[in-house]
Amino acid sequence: MPEPLFRQATPQDAESCYQIEVSAYEGDEAATLEKIRTRIAQYPQGFLVLEQAGEIVGFINSGCAYNVVMSDEAFKELIGHDPVAPNVVIMSVVVAPAHQGKGFARLLMNEFVRQMSNQGKHSIHLMCKQQHVPLYTRMDYQYVQPSPSGHGGMAWHEMVMAL
Repeated sequence: MPEPLFRQATPQDAESCYQIEVSAYEGDEAATLEKIRTRIAQYPQGFLVLEQAGEIVGFINSGCAYNVVMSDEAFKELIGHDPVAPNVVIMSVVVAPAHQGKGFARLLMNEFVRQMSNQGKHSIHLMCKQQHVPLYTRMDYQYVQPSPSGHGGMAWHEMVMAL
């Protein structure tokens, strides 16, 4: 199996990333194609793509803030994002369903944490569903609280990692 390749997303990746997003997230929780295009255009250094044999198999996208409010829906469109802010907010961690269970999410997360640390960021924040709390705990995230966000009609939990 070829080595996985990590790189920043480009505008040409938007459609492929969108297809992965809608295949892996339920209902209204998936980002729209327009949101994915905005995230690539406005913060490519926070949009990490994982390729395997020339195919995008997963990605992480994010924004940065001085004051993190995880339930802020406008932030998902990068309203309030500042690339020099010290706190990273992950919006999507997604692996195509055909490639799940192969360790790609952990590879993506490890590389993302490494890159954000190298950029001098102080913390990484994310929201996840209850069943993913143990996974992120194993990746050194700390549980914060149940989130007031009702994004996609789902219940979410806030987690944070200090860098």
